[in-house]
Amino acid sequence: MASRSTSVKVTLKVSSFILRLLMNIVFYVLVVVSVIYTSNAAFDFTYQIYGPDAVDDTAHARKIYIKINKGDSTMDIAEKLELYHAIENKYSFALKVKLQELVLMPGTYEIYSSMTYDEILEIITDYSKSIVKDDELEDIDAGPESISGDEASAGDEASSGEGSSSGQGNSSGDGAATGQ
Repeated sequence: MASRSTSVKVTLKVSSFILRLLMNIVFYVLVVVSVIYTSNAAFDFTYQIYGPDAVDDTAHARKIYIKINKGDSTMDIAEKLELYHAIENKYSFALKVKLQELVLMPGTYEIYSSMTYDEILEIITDYSKSIVKDDELEDIDAGPESISGDEASAGDEASSGEGSSSGQGNSSGDGAATGQ
């Protein structure tokens, strides 16, 4: 009977050791996977802020009209840019604006989906690059448009005054609408 009791004890000790070893292996594998995933996400986010990150390449670029209203927060503008696929991540764009202490100017701007964050910021921080000034037009068609299409678009209509005098502008609640 004593030999049976010792064999059960040995079996329990071996089983306990194997179970602890497997639990440790699973734990360390999960830690390594989470470190790799977190590092990858941190790299992607940092690359979006500091690297030349663009949504499309030059061959597939789309023209986008973005209207920035007075009082729009940086996050509101970043959400519009992300909605129209001008940027990859609204959080990285907003952080880049905050880190560089930039002021986004109200107006309507023409940008392309192939532009980097720096190129977009160079345009929307310079009021003289606005195709339509806030005091010239209250309602303009804005949004993504294909470059390969007709170049005479919402921006040309706005500069000739056709969109505002008839009151037929296509506007969504956030100040931007798709072009025709």
